[in-house]
Amino acid sequence: MLTNADFLFAAKWMGIATVACFLFTAIAFFFKWGFRFRFVGITSFMGVLTVGLFGLGVSLYTRTAVPGAIRFSLVYDNGGTQTAIAVPATITESQLEATLRQAAYDLFSPGRLGRGENQLTIRARTIIHPQPNVSQPLYLGQVKRSLGSREDDNMQIEIYPDKLAQLPAVQG
Repeated sequence: MLTNADFLFAAKWMGIATVACFLFTAIAFFFKWGFRFRFVGITSFMGVLTVGLFGLGVSLYTRTAVPGAIRFSLVYDNGGTQTAIAVPATITESQLEATLRQAAYDLFSPGRLGRGENQLTIRARTIIHPQPNVSQPLYLGQVKRSLGSREDDNMQIEIYPDKLAQLPAVQG
């Protein structure tokens, strides 16, 4: 995945190439070469690409990494206030808390529709198998965060210890 630094690096070199193309265009006008007007378009397009790369370099969303978080899968998202993520059945309580915090950062979007609510609720679930050929979803916890602010210091993380106790013991 490209980072902000990659886009800024590309914008720097594209800017240098744009300036070089502009100088070549100026020389073509000075000597009245027949292709000089084509280079006006080429230089203009290179300028647009340079500005676009620079814009991506300074405005891209930077991902916040939460230590201790494990990978999760998004299993439900209504585009508004409700989402659900899937975590492995081997998760511990500290990993669950970190993963819920990570999901709260990752799933924030200023374009979510609140529909009268101002909080995004993310529920973490896993699948357990209490009997052969029987699968049961088990909700382990949830986090509620603000829909309007990217930096939410008041996230409400709730973990269900009684549900965590139902998870199968990890074989070591």
